[in-house]
Amino acid sequence: MVNQTSTVSEYWDRYAGGVTAEADLGGAFGWTQWDGHGPGRELLGDAGSTLELGCGRGVEVAALARGGVKAEGIDVSPVQVEQARARWESLGALFHQGDVIEFLGATEQRWDAIYSVWGAVWFTDPHVLLPLVHDRLAPGGRLVFSHAEPVPGSSGPQGMYGGGFRGRRVWLHQWAAAPQEWEELLCSAGFDRPRVWVEAAPEVDHVGTLIGVAHRS
Repeated sequence: MVNQTSTVSEYWDRYAGGVTAEADLGGAFGWTQWDGHGPGRELLGDAGSTLELGCGRGVEVAALARGGVKAEGIDVSPVQVEQARARWESLGALFHQGDVIEFLGATEQRWDAIYSVWGAVWFTDPHVLLPLVHDRLAPGGRLVFSHAEPVPGSSGPQGMYGGGFRGRRVWLHQWAAAPQEWEELLCSAGFDRPRVWVEAAPEVDHVGTLIGVAHRS
């Protein structure tokens, strides 16, 4: 059967069809692909307001909202945003639908922390995104993000076909950078004290998680 995906947002709508949000938020907030492994929400500090870039099903946003944080998320997928609103708005979580670059460029709002859990930071040109994030952070705010550790020897945009090899020619990019490269990108965008590292997987020879934290002065 040919994949009929024709736009990037439709790709993420299709992705949403295979994902079920957890009913229990007790252990929902994490940065790695391994349940209960690695750091948690403490990387956000004592932020009173947060924005997740590429929030998907909205579990992390909901977990923060339940804890009393003014928590918001944005995602390009109308399906995922609709599902997140239906499931989590009762907790006070707020969800926006749209492109993160357009959203950040149009708003005057600022947040104490902006973060991305395997989300838009991975799928957006950092030369464009990082300066926008920096400008939308409150003084003293921080950016935190995570995604898969880069494949050795890879750097820059890595292409993938969102519709598969038998579908329409719809492509996405993931940005690969080693920790030192990320720190240089963050400094170039105006961030202070960037720290980027690979959190090792719980089992030897498994894929780790790249995690980055940087601050606005």
